[in-house]
Amino acid sequence: MKINFDFSALLLAACLLPIAVTASEPVQVTVGAAAFQVEVARTPEQRERGLMFRTELPGDRGMLFVQAPGPAVFWMKNTLIPLDLLYFDSEGRLSQIVAEAPPCQRADCPLYPSKTPTVRYILEINAGEAARRGIRPGDRLRLH
Repeated sequence: MKINFDFSALLLAACLLPIAVTASEPVQVTVGAAAFQVEVARTPEQRERGLMFRTELPGDRGMLFVQAPGPAVFWMKNTLIPLDLLYFDSEGRLSQIVAEAPPCQRADCPLYPSKTPTVRYILEINAGEAARRGIRPGDRLRLH
């Protein structure tokens, strides 16, 4: 049986997941009709490392970052694969897509700031995946 949680409860749910849950145990999220198995970056170290140094990411996988509501700024330092960055507000509503952010191996990598001041969740998926799956601003992010 699949249980849908109201996405505003994601932070609580992430905090209640056992500490033993690791990157090898992804959780399922949907954005609109698109489903992904995602690693949740829970610790400061996991959030800092993100998807750095990975050489591949299956099309149905990603990483979800949870932060206190506020502006978000991401970069692709030491990221080896291009990614789409999806910024969501506190209600889990998609406010912005940074499509196909390229990898960066330089010291002065470009920054990708949110255009809205209240981002709560950031989803990183393979570059072009948002367009391929028809993900659009306004779509809702849900934890399953």
